[in-house]
Amino acid sequence: MADTDSRELPAEDAKLVTLARAARGRIGATEGAAVRDETGRTYSGATVALDGLGISALRLAVAQAAASGARGLEAAVVVGRSDVVADDDLLAVRALGGSGVTVHLVASDGTLLATTSS
Repeated sequence: MADTDSRELPAEDAKLVTLARAARGRIGATEGAAVRDETGRTYSGATVALDGLGISALRLAVAQAAASGARGLEAAVVVGRSDVVADDDLLAVRALGGSGVTVHLVASDGTLLATTSS
């Protein structure tokens, strides 16, 4: 993990926090995530933990973007308890967004925990 930072998020990234928190809250998931594509469209998801089906919130948000025709990503936010992005999640971001996509990790109260790049 790189660059733990207490500064405020840019307004466009703060909107992603709102979307990720809403996705998480709808089902009481451990994490919610949101991504913004190269055109400014946003996609969100929450952790899915079913028997036989499990996917992280960030991978689901990336999959939603890909399924909607996104060709790149500008930014991502994960809201939850961790200040570390799983390697598989970063690989998903890289798969669609390439390297250098900003990923913010945010606590459930909205506090920025860390920022890294894919």
